[in-house]
Amino acid sequence: MPIHFEASELADRRRRVCAEIAARGLDGLLVFRQESLYWLTGYDTFGYVYFQCLWLSVDGRMTLLTRSADERQAYFTSVIEDVRVWVDRAGSEPADDLLAILDEYQVRDGKVGVEWDAYGLTAALGFRLKAKLDGYAAHEDASDLVSRFRMVKSPAELVYVREAAKLADAAYQAAVDLTAPGAFEGDILAAMQGAVWRGGGDDPANEFIIGSGPGALMCRYFTGRRHLSAEDQLTLEFAGTYRHYHACLMRTLLVGKASPEHRAMHKAAVDALEAAKAALRPGRPLGDVFDAHARVADAAGLRHARLNACGYALGTTFAPNWMDAPSLSMFFHGNPTLAEPGMVFFIHIILYDSDRGLAMTSGQTVLVTDTGCEALTLAPTDLVVA
Repeated sequence: MPIHFEASELADRRRRVCAEIAARGLDGLLVFRQESLYWLTGYDTFGYVYFQCLWLSVDGRMTLLTRSADERQAYFTSVIEDVRVWVDRAGSEPADDLLAILDEYQVRDGKVGVEWDAYGLTAALGFRLKAKLDGYAAHEDASDLVSRFRMVKSPAELVYVREAAKLADAAYQAAVDLTAPGAFEGDILAAMQGAVWRGGGDDPANEFIIGSGPGALMCRYFTGRRHLSAEDQLTLEFAGTYRHYHACLMRTLLVGKASPEHRAMHKAAVDALEAAKAALRPGRPLGDVFDAHARVADAAGLRHARLNACGYALGTTFAPNWMDAPSLSMFFHGNPTLAEPGMVFFIHIILYDSDRGLAMTSGQTVLVTDTGCEALTLAPTDLVVA
């Protein structure tokens, strides 16, 4: 069966989470984040785009409420034994089915934790659920409860992260091999994604980012492909994905020639990446990583070109975003979250000079160790001029 962790590891994760549920004085947790569901039980689906919730009781018992289309999926991919189905019909209120489950666990007038910060729990569904919970049981936002555990990867998880890193490196090499004057962005994307799929990987949790010419200064995917000019710049931000675990890379490749300005920006980007890696140490706040990169960029006269964040944690994530717990894990000034061994981060150095129309980036996935950090993606940071 496609459950990618030993039952004992999944059980230990739930045991630790339930201990925290008890420590917070809760009767249980309403789990809406697909990442949490996968991490706790192995459950693998995109059915979270509809109302779907796992009740995890403080004593470790659990019941999943989902749609009929996902009932078999839950039994096939997870260790969940109690799956309930809410029925699709006009005026369906799956929150009523959920409260019926809570009644079975006798938590009326108790206290419930809720993962409100979940992509599948839209504002409309959330408002309706809150209206049902108000007057039924006390409840509090526990969106961070599972996410904090997930940020520190187990040895078994790191096996998958390392496989994802190999796939990211393979995708980068495929892009380098095809980048040349006249090359079609669509062919480059196809080669990169093909390298991941041929390596046994998965779709990433968001689109690969590709942009050339003026589009090289974009931080997001946008539709429409072009052919590279005789002199051009190509920015790529992408992930190798294995068992839903992500490892990311970011680079700007040049076509035709490298101007002195581009070379200076490349040096600043690589120097900032190395400074950020040096600042990523266990026990130090994540804000230090941003500050280290900013000092290098600013000293190079590129304060106007850098962004207000330079990376985030990675892990097992689902669409629409491969960032792991961004509210906790982003590298921005003043972020107090402390780095711990076992955390995995994507450090991205982005320098976009809009006035001159120049882009330069460098990024790497790293693992926090007992003494510093280890690079997981090994693609060279050398400037590529095709």
